[in-house]
Order: sequence, then structure tokens, then C-alpha cells
Amino acid sequence: MQPYSGSPANLAVYLAFLKPGDTVLGMSLPMGGHLTHGWGVSATGTWFNGVQYGVRRDTGRVDLDEVRDLALAERPKLIFCGGTAVPREIDFAGFAEIAREVGAVLVADVAHIAGLIAGGAHPSPAPHVDVVSTTTHKTLRGPRGAMLLSRAEHARALDRAVFPGLQGGPHNQTTAAIGVALREAATPDFRTYAHDVVTNARTLGEELAVRGFDLVSGGTDNHLLLIDLTNKDVPGKTAAKALDRAGIVVNYNTVPYDPRKPFDPSGIRIGTPALTSRGIPASEMATVANWIDRVVGAARTGDESTVTAVRAEVKALMDGYPAPGLPVA
Repeated sequence: MQPYSGSPANLAVYLAFLKPGDTVLGMSLPMGGHLTHGWGVSATGTWFNGVQYGVRRDTGRVDLDEVRDLALAERPKLIFCGGTAVPREIDFAGFAEIAREVGAVLVADVAHIAGLIAGGAHPSPAPHVDVVSTTTHKTLRGPRGAMLLSRAEHARALDRAVFPGLQGGPHNQTTAAIGVALREAATPDFRTYAHDVVTNARTLGEELAVRGFDLVSGGTDNHLLLIDLTNKDVPGKTAAKALDRAGIVVNYNTVPYDPRKPFDPSGIRIGTPALTSRGIPASEMATVANWIDRVVGAARTGDESTVTAVRAEVKALMDGYPAPGLPVA
């Protein structure tokens, strides 16, 4: 429980298993992967030979045949599965078969879906991978921290990579808070929450699709939706900022094969854990989709009055579902 956050946790994996210059295979950042999976601007892509796989143009999903071909050609010592904008279930068993074939250590980065795994709403990587890396916030609803889990034969190497390899003293307050979060994640209520997160995301995706939004991969199996706004004729950054002004928090995000630059991309990324934690049911996802549709349209035309009107509607609904633990103003 002691890695300070997700990126240092992944760095500890590199330190435990690789030498500078070794090859790592991970998902390309623009396709939904994470910086620490060997991307060039990260230390992991500077100190190691990063090779990236992507998703198919026609499906928006990982092609394991491509992953296998890359692995056989590049012979990585480390393979990452998982990412930061992956709306579909991860085929841990399929990745494990490839890792065995090339003799690579397989790491599942489940930072985004750890809570769904704990709640039984997403398959677990534990039977298939050598190491699991995760943050402890996001769907797990804990503090900002991280954890590394592994098979027994790798435990000492990972422990030494975290301390003294990368870190000094432990953040004991965070470790205690992670313990509280994990206790909560073992309850029946958390299991209900995890499944409701997925239901809300799928329902929201269906409602957005009806309104003409282009969902990467056609939908979602987990908590997030990745949306290409090209057909809405509005950049992702412009839409995200307008939605923020309307009280709807998303982030602008690259989409696979995005022709725009990463800091001004074509897409937005939306998650349902916060809505679900407030107790908002799937029956309200049509309302949320309608807000998003109106604000994205307003962002295209510069209609700030619609943004203001939606903000008032958002507040009215949220007042009926206050955030847990926060006083109602």
C-alpha cells in the first residue's frame, strides 16, 4: 500500500524487473494507454525501449493478434495491459497467453477499474497476471495513493523497488485511509455501487448515442465513455470547458487516430462513479445526456445562455442527491 501514487507504482515495476534500455510493450497513449506504459515523453519511454499497440480503426478495441505480432517481433521483457481511456473489458487471459509465449512479465494496470473489480463488476486480473498496479481513488473511492500486488516470487523485488529504490518514508495517513477504503470495498453496498456504476455508464452511453454522439468502440463495459466530437463540429477542449461551466465535469481527451493535437483533441472522457456515489439512478441518465447534448451544441455556437440554464438544472438535481459526507449548502 505504500507507493505514493500510480506513476511511482509503475516505476517500481520497471525497477524491479528491467534494466535501462530493455523493451516494454504497452498501449499507445493516444489509443487509451498511460504515459508510464513506455510513452516517449515519460521517463519510461526515455529510459526504456517503449513499443506500443493500439486499437482497431473499425472497432475501437484492442486487437490481440496485433499485440502478439508485436510481442513476437520485439520480445519485450514487460507487457502492460490496461490504460487510462479504455471503455471495454480487458482480456487478461488473452494477454497472459501472449506474455507466456514471449517470456514477459505481465502487468495489469487497473487504476481506473479497481473498484469495479473489487465489486465484481469487471473480471479480475489476479488469476492471469504477474503484477497488478492500481491507484486507490477513481472507482475504488479511496484516497490518492497506490498499491502493487504480485505473486509471491516477485514480492521482494517489488518491495525493494518501492523502498529503498524509489521512496523515502511512508505516507502513513494515506496507508490508513487505503485500509478504510478496502474495508468499504468488501461490503455488499460497495458491490451494489460497482454494478450501478456500469449500469449508469452503459445507460448514459445509449442515451448519448441516440443523440448522435460517436462513442469510441460503440459503448462501454465499465465506468467510462470516450466520445469523439468530430461529427458535432466542436473540439473536445471547447466542449469540456463549456460543460465545466455548466457544472458537468469531464475532461478533454484524445481519441484513437485523432487528427488533432493532444492538448486540443477531438474527444471528451466521461465517467459515472461520482454520479453513482451520490445515488443518482440510471433513470436520470437521459437527463444527463440531454444536458451534455445541449451544452455541446451551445459550445459550438457560443450560446452561453444555454450553458447558464443547464447549470441551474444541474444544481437542482444535485441538491436532491448530495455528495456523501459533504454538508448541503
